[in-house]
Amino acid sequence: MAPQHPEGAAPAPRRPGAGGPAAPKGDRPVGGDVLAAYLRERATEFLRALRAHRESGGGAPEESAEAVRALRRSARRISGTLHTFRPLLDTEWAEGLRPELAWLSGTLAHEHAHASRLERLLLALHRLSGAVPVPAAAGVGAREEGARGNGARGNGADAPAGPDRTNLTVGAAKAGALLDRRLTLARTRAHSTALEALGSGRFHAVADRIALLAGEVPLSPAAAGADLRLPAAAAEERLTDAVAALPLLTAGHPYNAAALVHGLAPDTSPQPQDAPWHQVRLLLRLHRYAREVLTGAPAETRLEAADQALTRHRDAAEAAAAAAEAARTPRIAPATAYALGVLHADQRHEVEAARFAFHHLWHRLPR
Repeated sequence: MAPQHPEGAAPAPRRPGAGGPAAPKGDRPVGGDVLAAYLRERATEFLRALRAHRESGGGAPEESAEAVRALRRSARRISGTLHTFRPLLDTEWAEGLRPELAWLSGTLAHEHAHASRLERLLLALHRLSGAVPVPAAAGVGAREEGARGNGARGNGADAPAGPDRTNLTVGAAKAGALLDRRLTLARTRAHSTALEALGSGRFHAVADRIALLAGEVPLSPAAAGADLRLPAAAAEERLTDAVAALPLLTAGHPYNAAALVHGLAPDTSPQPQDAPWHQVRLLLRLHRYAREVLTGAPAETRLEAADQALTRHRDAAEAAAAAAEAARTPRIAPATAYALGVLHADQRHEVEAARFAFHHLWHRLPR
């Protein structure tokens, strides 16, 4: 059975007085025709990205990667819209398509996630030790991360892309090599899995359903007199409840010792503090997509900034977990384990910084 979309988690109970972004207001109802037009537009974008991917033929990596990102972007928006506005859509059709879109988006995301994680960790080692080799194909996101990490030490773009390994400490050099081997192998496997998925009958079935969606949206009878603002307001309420349950006061402290102790412990279970924040990120995405349906425009700048802060939180948390997992490799040198431990602590600090940034951004959003 296909995995259910994580955005479909049950909402927390409503808390009186919880604040959050104001729901779209106006006297004019937003009808089902607006929802149908939005879904048709996203489906058209999906088909356009699929055609671009096929035309690239794997010969132009940058074009192929951009087409895959566009496929994921369209799939996420369609899936999120089906979730938020499911009472206005044919139930059987929507519930059958959402898990397939979740499978596709997740499968295509793994390769990029492993590559970005490796770049992030190597750039962090560079920042912490003074010099560490960075892959020649480092992406824009990794260069931005390096520039942000260098901070007052200067522009990260001025740092050498691949300094001599002899300038490194033994621990940092071996830690970088270990991370490179592990994450490059994971990226290669994810790339093969993505290629298999894009050539599978399951994917072609999804593409056929999206092609039909581009022509006709199966609305339910309830969509005729419905107002889209009501399910959109419900999505915002779920987000507001989830944010109200976050330990935002803890996020105001620069050092979270409990998280660091858990990450370096023998227990390999996920960091329990991170899960509520990841859920808020998914709910914020749903809120953004609902506003796109209502307004026909991208989300406001501050809402986008809050989403970016939570994305940095997720990336740093996953990078910290990767460093901790590498540190558990049997028979590695103590210096290598020490460097990985410092790297893990650094990424957990990045997690706290992202939480602190979201804390301030959220309270600056219009009420």
